[in-house]
Amino acid sequence: MDVQERIRATVTGNPVVLYMKGTPQFPQCGFSATAVQILKACGVSKFASVNVLEDMEVRDGIKQYANWPTIPQLYINGEFVGGCDIMREMYQSGELQKSLEGVTSAS
Repeated sequence: MDVQERIRATVTGNPVVLYMKGTPQFPQCGFSATAVQILKACGVSKFASVNVLEDMEVRDGIKQYANWPTIPQLYINGEFVGGCDIMREMYQSGELQKSLEGVTSAS
């Protein structure tokens, strides 16, 4: 399975996926930390996360997958939502909370 297939399987196999630097418990950059805080503020206690620092192939591949140059990247129900700035804007407008309604927690 190539990296794009692995990414697709992760994104479509989990309701909420965050590609980030580090882990939700130990984020390795401020943007990833903010993304985790935003998800928690939306009531998402568990979600799938992928530490791109552990796999350079995934780190490069996720940028191609969504045609988005930065990390973190949030996916809800298989759809690319955006990075930290977009998450922040959507949270402030209430749009992110609506997108997450009814989404079950992932482990």
